[in-house]
Amino acid sequence: MTFQVGDKVIYPNHGLGIVERIEEKTILGTTCGFFHLRIVSNDTTVLVPVSNIDGVGLRKAISDEEVNRLFTQLSDGKIDNHQNWKGRFKDNSDKMRTGSIYDMADVLKSLTFLSKSKSLSFREKRMLDRAKDLIISEISDVVRQKREDVEGQVDRALEKCFVMKARSIARATARAKTAKAVKAMAADTAAIRPRVAARAS
Repeated sequence: MTFQVGDKVIYPNHGLGIVERIEEKTILGTTCGFFHLRIVSNDTTVLVPVSNIDGVGLRKAISDEEVNRLFTQLSDGKIDNHQNWKGRFKDNSDKMRTGSIYDMADVLKSLTFLSKSKSLSFREKRMLDRAKDLIISEISDVVRQKREDVEGQVDRALEKCFVMKARSIARATARAKTAKAVKAMAADTAAIRPRVAARAS
């Protein structure tokens, strides 16, 4: 993948950037090409080696069609549910580093859902805020809407997701109770039969 001056790109953990120029620099005797990116959120400039765009996860901003796909994912009721903090934090950190907005959506869903039942650690709270900010920032730029409006849409999608998740949990719990009751009834029936047979003899 290559980029041109003026392209809007996503730099993992930094958000939306604009390619302002492409130039060659000689460092320690080696000449390399660099993209000069202006990060929109804080108006800073970062240099990314042309040869390492895949390594850092640099990608083009999503399209209008992909925004629709993203909202579908945010509201689908599917949430990663890690109980172990260490494993959860590693998985979420790996997803944030990919730069994929869909991976960030998974992080946003799981940590927001978790925050409704327990307090997040400082590092997870910061990760949650970062994921939400990056998602809102990218959608806002793509659809040309105010951040506040986009945030409202994201919050509504998440709420729909959590309602679906709660219903799924309720159904699973009901099925488990029914299965347990059937098993207990079968055990009682099995215990009664020998006693009935003994009386009959």
